Amino acid sequence: MTTSDFLPGAQRSAQLSFSDQPAWIVKDEVSGGWALQIGGVEQSHVDLEDPTHIVHEYLRRMANVLDEAWPWRKPLRVAHLGGGALTLVRYVQATRPGSAQLVIEIERELPTLVTTALPLPEGTDLEVVIGDAREQLALMEGRRFDAIVLDVFSGEESPEHLATKDFYLEALSHLEADGLLLVNVGDDAGQRFLAAQVRELEDASADAGLSGVWTLTHASLLSTPADGNMVLLTGGALASPEVAQWRSAWLKSGPHPAAVLDPGETVEAFGLRGHPQSR
Repeated sequence: MTTSDFLPGAQRSAQLSFSDQPAWIVKDEVSGGWALQIGGVEQSHVDLEDPTHIVHEYLRRMANVLDEAWPWRKPLRVAHLGGGALTLVRYVQATRPGSAQLVIEIERELPTLVTTALPLPEGTDLEVVIGDAREQLALMEGRRFDAIVLDVFSGEESPEHLATKDFYLEALSHLEADGLLLVNVGDDAGQRFLAAQVRELEDASADAGLSGVWTLTHASLLSTPADGNMVLLTGGALASPEVAQWRSAWLKSGPHPAAVLDPGETVEAFGLRGHPQSR
């Protein structure tokens, strides 16, 4: 080993046992900071000097949601289903010190690789559980969170057992009454998987007695289908009388050009006439 092997930010790698893919932590020569690559594809970005600096658009939108939905610097209980480079974990700790966070990650080697190469901010209260997100969450009967972040979907290759109304209902049962479920859906230009997830989440929201699904994304994806990510939101928090103010803030915060669709607009955008929210 060299001296650099013990320094934060030194390039490191690991072979992931579940996906059988190589994972690398490498210097980001464009945006600065460090990138997590899995199978040669960038998955996450971390700025060790400024954990509030978020490069990936969908994560920035998720961070903006958390910023508005709860009072500034209020500690939260957040469950992250899918860990990546723990970018949002770092953001929550930096902006809401004292937050208790949980990560469920199926790749056993990934959390160790990430936290060794890219140490978490001082004081981070993080519990890491290795295993399937649905199975592990089911073992946490009675445990509640302010927010649950689901970040495991990648188009048609996504885990089928997580892409269902039943799983969304299970996740919603772990939220506080004023909680939020934030779902990142990445898809290809056809957006078939995305449309299916909107339907599943809309059905789960209706069964749970919630007001429906909100959508945050790059505005161009609504008019010109392309590869990209959309953030879907549901949960009791969205019944707040302040939700119109939150919407304005999410639009203003970007990344731009930003689009924020309320439940009725989400139904229209994804052709869900006949679903409960459209009646």
